[in-house]
Amino acid sequence: MDQVRRLRPVLRRLTSAVVVLWAAATAAYLALVLAPGDTVDSIIGDGADSPQIRAQVIAEWGLDRPALVQYLDYLARLAGGDLGRSYLLQRPVAEVIGAQVWPTVKLAVAAAGLGVGLALLAAVVTGGGRRPWLHRATSTAELVLVSTPAFLIGIMLLSVLSFRFGLFPVAGDQGPTALVLPAVTLALPIAGLLGQVLRDGLDRALDEPFVVTARSRGVRERALLLRHVLRHALLPAVTLAGWLFGILLGGSVIVEQVFGRPGLGQVTLAAVSGKDMPVVLAVVVLSAAAYVLVNTMADLAYLLIDPRLRRS
Repeated sequence: MDQVRRLRPVLRRLTSAVVVLWAAATAAYLALVLAPGDTVDSIIGDGADSPQIRAQVIAEWGLDRPALVQYLDYLARLAGGDLGRSYLLQRPVAEVIGAQVWPTVKLAVAAAGLGVGLALLAAVVTGGGRRPWLHRATSTAELVLVSTPAFLIGIMLLSVLSFRFGLFPVAGDQGPTALVLPAVTLALPIAGLLGQVLRDGLDRALDEPFVVTARSRGVRERALLLRHVLRHALLPAVTLAGWLFGILLGGSVIVEQVFGRPGLGQVTLAAVSGKDMPVVLAVVVLSAAAYVLVNTMADLAYLLIDPRLRRS
């Protein structure tokens, strides 16, 4: 029974994740079938329109069957990993997206890791009222970063570090150095917002009674901050980090264009420009799946950070 009780939070979160995925897939499907004009034309997009292609679309999407059957067949195909076919590119959608997923994943992971690392460093160094001048300077820098659009940060980094000093490639290069500026561009606004939240959490946690008790026992200030206080400050930051992942996905579309990188950003823009609806739908569902995965991991991280949640 104890194991069942411990698994209940996990099962609830996984159920919520499945519901969110279903809602995202349903919204994307309704946007397709309720769009003005013929559904077949929407699916074909700007591709070659011929009786053979129209017949293929009707057969694959089941458009000659009742609406409920079409919808259930769409969900079944998604559950089986079938994202459909791009009639504009004459390729399976999974193949179109799969070829560009890895560059976007590398950029997102690098940006997220750098942003979280910078936020932790800034919060630990300036939290707790130490070094007031550094606290004010860091807070000002964080406010500037949060208020500046990511594409503008990218253009400034390109102008200074690539065009002026030639330290990094301008565009088109796919080596490790080409990942640095795009990752920094996406990481700086994330670090600015997370740093503010973490610092506020540290300041509040330092006023808790357990801090006074730990100090009376002779615990060093740095050990107290890293081992005890930081854990209390992490919960709101973890919640915010899950939400920021959506911004990271949206920002990567623009940043990939600024730096001329391959990835889902170029696929999405090309699909929207060419009205390639199967690809657009797949990108929407894939983005929702990634967002749900990250937020589910954030929810489960609460149980690791705060033992009281496991007992409750």
